[in-house]
Amino acid sequence: MNAETGTEFASMDMIATEWEKKAETRELIIGVIGLGYVGLPLAQAYCRQGFRVVGFDVSPEKVKLLGDGKSFIKHISDESVKVMRDTGRFEATTDFDRLNEPDALLICVPTPLNAHRDPDLAYVESATREISTRLRKGQMVVLESTTYPGTSDEVMKPILEQESGLKAGVDFAIAYSPEREDPGNPKFETSTIPKVVGADTDAEKRMAIAVYQAIVPQVVPVSDVRTAEAVKLTENIYRAVNIALVNELKSVYSVMGIDVWEVINAAATKPFGFQAFYPGPGLGGHCIPIDPFYLSWKAREYGLTTRFIELSGEINANMPGIVVQTVAEELSARLQKSIKGANILLVGLAYKKNVDDMRESPSLTLIEMLEARGAKVDYYDPYIPVVPYDRDHAEFEGRKSVDWTPEALAKYDAALIATDHDNVDYDLLLKNIPFAVDTRNATHMISGQLREKIVKA
Repeated sequence: MNAETGTEFASMDMIATEWEKKAETRELIIGVIGLGYVGLPLAQAYCRQGFRVVGFDVSPEKVKLLGDGKSFIKHISDESVKVMRDTGRFEATTDFDRLNEPDALLICVPTPLNAHRDPDLAYVESATREISTRLRKGQMVVLESTTYPGTSDEVMKPILEQESGLKAGVDFAIAYSPEREDPGNPKFETSTIPKVVGADTDAEKRMAIAVYQAIVPQVVPVSDVRTAEAVKLTENIYRAVNIALVNELKSVYSVMGIDVWEVINAAATKPFGFQAFYPGPGLGGHCIPIDPFYLSWKAREYGLTTRFIELSGEINANMPGIVVQTVAEELSARLQKSIKGANILLVGLAYKKNVDDMRESPSLTLIEMLEARGAKVDYYDPYIPVVPYDRDHAEFEGRKSVDWTPEALAKYDAALIATDHDNVDYDLLLKNIPFAVDTRNATHMISGQLREKIVKA
């Protein structure tokens, strides 16, 4: 870097050595910024391993709930939050002046797209600025949020250095470790999933490894921060492209009278060379609908076009419209009724089964499109009794899930199954409604005459 580089790196090497010792003895203090679907499980993982954890969030409501030993996320129980609180090692706060207390600051904030489908790093930049005015020597800042290669170096590093007067890799460390949360998956949790870490110097990488190897079974170091940032994008682009493929196959096989789910399940019996992906009414969640566009946006800076990614995005984005058209056609064919004025029950508001997470859920788009065509739409979701605020669909806030009774179901002309929750009585649904459009193969166990009421879409 300069004439003093040798001395400075020696200093960081000494800090890294000290971190490794303090990680083993659980003396490091961990700060988690953003206590949502990623940050809260991460805080729990560290607390369980004996670390002191300070959780930061802008929401006083979340902080109060955690202080009361209560959870606001379905798959994280109140009891587990209470246990974490009662250890005395966890504290949630809205006081960002305390950012100088932790040794490691792990940023777990949203990275959405803006109205033009470009990366919106407002939350990352805000968190970084909050850190920069309190940053002290020897701290490490790690971004866990999904982003494009270059974010840590081009966006975060300048803010941290300019505001603090300190130098990355010399006075403080920067690393990247992508979150790999899968909400509601009973097979995996934060502490059982390998963690990728990337940093631009050996000392910074050692610090990151020391922090994460205390809570996960395997740490996977990569050469630098940009490589680590690319890993997360690659994981989710892989899923988005393959989901687009099966969505297109569904459209083709449907007109041939072939059940795409039966095809995929049979193909999945091949023990090599095939991984099953399943179609749906569109993409949802905090990663797959968003992450591929981060790379597409960044690629344009290099004069490149990511045609495969963009084609996949187009196919997936078209799915809600195809589903709504199927509902309209079935109303006309079965009931001789227009979609305008029809009473439709959308089953499942969450983006995936058995969770209360509706981020980027295609169900919201389906409601919007159905109502735009004049349908009257209600919803049922056992995990989301009331629609919370969503910045892209603020008009739905406060809507309530309907009762799941024969009398309530009988008033609808059709059901649209958008999420395949396991605890929904689909038999009761089909006994009390003219027909159901099933986008998730949720009704695959239904037999007999009721199957005539099922339309796969």
